[in-house]
Amino acid sequence: MTGHFRFSLRAFFLASSLLPLAPLHAQGTHLWTQSKMEEFEKGTPRGVALTSDGRIVAAPGLTEGLTTPASFVWAVVADKSGTAYLGTGSPASILRLGTEAGAKPVTLFATKDVSVQSLALGPDGQLYAATLPSGKVFRIDPAAREPFDESKATVVFDPAKLPEDKEKKDKKEAHYVWAMSFDAKGRLYLATGGPAGVYRIDVTRPNAQPEPFFLSDEAHIRSLAWEANGNLIAGSDGSGLVYRIDPSGKGTVLFAAPRREVTAVAVDAQGVIYAACVGEKGRSPLPPLPVQGAVATGAMSLLPLVPPRSLQAVNPSTSLPEGSEIYALADNQAPRKLWSAKDEIVYALTRRADGLLALTGNRGHILRIGSDGSFADLAHLDAQQGLAWAATAKGDLLIGTGNPGKLFTLGATAEHEYASTVLDAGALARFGQIEVEPGASGYKLWTRSGNVEQPVRGWSEWKPVVDGAAASPAGRYFQWKATLDANGALGAVGVNFLAVNAAPVIDDLVVVPGARLNVEGNAGGAAQTVNIAFSALAQSFAIPNENAGGAPLAAAKDRTAVTARWAAHDANGDRLNYALYLRGDGESVWRLLRDKLTGHAYSFDATRIPDGGYQLKVVASDAPSHTPGEALTAEKISARFVVDTTPPVVSALHASRKGNALAIAFVAEDATLPLARAELSLDGGAWQTIEPESKLFDRRRLAFSFTVPLADEKNVEHLVTVRVFDRDDNVGLAKTVISAEAR
Repeated sequence: MTGHFRFSLRAFFLASSLLPLAPLHAQGTHLWTQSKMEEFEKGTPRGVALTSDGRIVAAPGLTEGLTTPASFVWAVVADKSGTAYLGTGSPASILRLGTEAGAKPVTLFATKDVSVQSLALGPDGQLYAATLPSGKVFRIDPAAREPFDESKATVVFDPAKLPEDKEKKDKKEAHYVWAMSFDAKGRLYLATGGPAGVYRIDVTRPNAQPEPFFLSDEAHIRSLAWEANGNLIAGSDGSGLVYRIDPSGKGTVLFAAPRREVTAVAVDAQGVIYAACVGEKGRSPLPPLPVQGAVATGAMSLLPLVPPRSLQAVNPSTSLPEGSEIYALADNQAPRKLWSAKDEIVYALTRRADGLLALTGNRGHILRIGSDGSFADLAHLDAQQGLAWAATAKGDLLIGTGNPGKLFTLGATAEHEYASTVLDAGALARFGQIEVEPGASGYKLWTRSGNVEQPVRGWSEWKPVVDGAAASPAGRYFQWKATLDANGALGAVGVNFLAVNAAPVIDDLVVVPGARLNVEGNAGGAAQTVNIAFSALAQSFAIPNENAGGAPLAAAKDRTAVTARWAAHDANGDRLNYALYLRGDGESVWRLLRDKLTGHAYSFDATRIPDGGYQLKVVASDAPSHTPGEALTAEKISARFVVDTTPPVVSALHASRKGNALAIAFVAEDATLPLARAELSLDGGAWQTIEPESKLFDRRRLAFSFTVPLADEKNVEHLVTVRVFDRDDNVGLAKTVISAEAR
């Protein structure tokens, strides 16, 4: 049972895709879609291909057969019985793997060279192996019970012994055999570098010697393929040339690629030649390859190990920013760029009935490329590079990889399944209709859900989609999968979901008496300000309006006002409004100050209420985002604060002259708060600080008694003024006059 796509335009999917792991930003039904190849690649394909136009189709399956002790499997061949032979590097050896169940690899050949770079099975039943950097080719009995080494294997090609190389052999230069191939007559052809050329050995004749078949002024001949008429196609490194070499050894340049190295060539049944090229001409974008393991001692250790770019490219620390390009070359037609990618390096090509296959790194992909340039991602290798492959007698492909060195098989499978990436709904959610692009066929959909991110524990079981709707229970996380039959195909998939409403959360509430928001400065200058900051707990919560992120909020000092500020959030991203309540000491009823507030701060006039202790309560509601009756609320009560707008009272002020001093005494009292400071002014002069008899400002009622020296003893009138402040800066004043007649 499958869902039906409600909208006829694929463009709707492209425009409404959600980031799979992004939190929600608004309440309501959401549509999570996957419609592009890049989106599908985040999931887990098994026996399916992901096409460049955003479809999932049935494809051969990939199975891992062997993890070798080597870093690279450079070459793979298989005989008629299915026995595989692997040429490895670091360490360099040939491994033999039989077809029987549970077969273990056997070391057939070991060398002190860096790698076994190429393998070929000859018509004589012998295995031919080329090593690097010596450039030697060995003939090995593939059925040998004991391992070969260089002393036991027969050397059929040694570049140091070539006639044109005799003068250079004392320089101990490195040589390379990059590829080997047999023609229809059983003759072995070698693609070489340092010097570049193609050499031929007629292994059907005893003691046959190598002969130069084609020589080039390029750095290397990198790749070989055969045309049906017996012409040899060769790709070079240096100028990126594709040669056609006739049976007489005469070469013609078919194509000069815009890249410097032709890493692979292939020919299809219609005679179209495909060439994969890489690298910018005029420079090498890659550093030298760090060689793992020890190089042979003696003369071999003196060889300059500076392999060409192809070998360097598999270094895990190496990147190739310009990527690869594949060109199609057909007779009497201009070369056509078939495919390109900036983050793929093509190491091998092969043409099969279902299309051109490309083996790539540094992401380890197997791609199938159509004649129109469309492509499909057939499989992801569990390795950085796919390096080599070989067809078996039953039509499967054996694939060797690098970093690490593994062997995989790409072949027919009964399982064609794709599991999506995991959706994070951001909160508990219900999942509804599954929408599928029209034209899909041969598939079934399944879903599961859970409340932990990894679907390994605590998730529901896979359940089939019934009548187009997900049957999985509510959860924060969700995943779908599709199973396809042999001809199945599936396009864009959309999942409708609605987050279950969660109550808002109030993270902090701060109350500051003596502060007012939005008060303009006085005419004489700017008003004094006070910062209203959240606690450390609330600093991480963004405030949607002013002073986002918990930064201090500036307010003007005003003893007749009280300001409250709060921080709140909603897991569903709902819009919130707020109500503010007040309750005094000893009261049981919360009295509404203001409702339907949308901001996060509010000031009110403290003179509207009597002096005393109070608390504020803020109530947050997500009603603006919900149907009436379905809204949820949260509340938070502030710490106790004190409102005091009444000034202290100064009483019993008495002053008398005693000689050349004044004796002053009075009592000050505040109804609500302890006194904070007191000051005296004599005859209208500057204010001077005075202390109570106890020396401490720690009570609401304090007595003052002190003397003030006078400048002379004349009988003159004096004005005595005192003022007393409480902790809210309310001030009480009193004055008295000492007449001139007073003694």
